[in-house]
Amino acid sequence: MFSRSSFGSTLRTTVLLATLAGILVVGGRLLGGPTGMVFGLGLAVVMNLGAYWFSDKIVLGMSGAKQVSQSEAPELYALVAELAARAKLPMPRLYIINDPSPNAFATGRNPEHAAVAVNTGLLNLLGRDELAGVIAHELAHVRHRDTLISAVAATIAGAITLIANMAQWAFIFGGANQDDEEGGAGSLLGSLLMIFLAPIAAMIIQLAISRSREYAADAGGARISGSPLALASALRKLERGAQAIPSARANPSTAHMYIVNPFAGAGAGLAALFSTHPPVQKRVERLEAMALHGDSDSFAYLPR
Repeated sequence: MFSRSSFGSTLRTTVLLATLAGILVVGGRLLGGPTGMVFGLGLAVVMNLGAYWFSDKIVLGMSGAKQVSQSEAPELYALVAELAARAKLPMPRLYIINDPSPNAFATGRNPEHAAVAVNTGLLNLLGRDELAGVIAHELAHVRHRDTLISAVAATIAGAITLIANMAQWAFIFGGANQDDEEGGAGSLLGSLLMIFLAPIAAMIIQLAISRSREYAADAGGARISGSPLALASALRKLERGAQAIPSARANPSTAHMYIVNPFAGAGAGLAALFSTHPPVQKRVERLEAMALHGDSDSFAYLPR
């Protein structure tokens, strides 16, 4: 059952995704008329199909993740299986990344094809309840279909950037002259906006989606694990750990997938617009408020 905050987050995400799609359609229309609009939509469809089927394999391969079986990691496997059952999810594929920077992420197009990957640094740093909070956070992403949402957002943003790059080259090689000859001042302005502003707007929207989904996954993870304070403690440790030991395996294009920024802490002010994650302090405050007000249908703590 969705809470008001979860519904609000889903609504914001839907609006932001629609805005991204709108930028793509309008940009294609400004640059190439009806043909450009159709091209933009076709490009988005092709890229989204690729993201739907192959995004998990790509990110797992990029990170050097190794799939582990129950016999290879029995305690971790048992914990993930218990939390997945509590969340009413199929058991995801489990991966370990040989990376001393403490972090984790989930991927996969749907709950039936989900994977959870954890860094060795995370396993060495966290206690059992903290680890349960992190795993539950990732399972909440799976349950909310955030892994697919983030892939779609990244793909549309990439399509916008690609079209903007094409517009830039067209502008350099005579596009501006053609517009002037036809009296197309509006078209020229549209081209300039597409070249310079659309990619920035797309990136900001994509990151806003990522930040919104992190808050929802924190709340969902706290409910699955039954301990918002354990997740809050884990987030503090992970932020310090990621700052002390930047990831050697993460890639900037996949940074938004991790539970904390694998390269740096979230900024404030203008820098926060370009952050892949909300500030950890704000996430911790929300989790502490959940614990204080008993915001859970069933805070069933994990058995020892």
